[in-house]
Amino acid sequence: MSTEPPIPSESPSGATTVVTARTSRSSFTRLAAAWWALVVGLVILIVLLIFVAQNTESIAVHFLVLDWSLPVGVGYLLAAVAGATTTVLVGAARMIQLHRAAKKNIRPL
Repeated sequence: MSTEPPIPSESPSGATTVVTARTSRSSFTRLAAAWWALVVGLVILIVLLIFVAQNTESIAVHFLVLDWSLPVGVGYLLAAVAGATTTVLVGAARMIQLHRAAKKNIRPL
């Protein structure tokens, strides 16, 4: 639906009709948003794959009683995934907290 104001026009018989102006640009849909999210995700994935492929030098990792070695790029990638997971979990906990608080404030009639 267009937000343009209606444009009155007169027909040959003298009657006034209302014509709405349509824009040539379509609205941004969820499908378009999903498509662009996939494109951006694919570009990020390609950049990450190049990063991991170029950083193949092995490093030793020590965590508690565990010792292992892995490529530097994989180590950075695992650290980034762990940080992102922590961020998502904290955000989800906050959303649940706000949802519960909003439910308590709603009183049935």
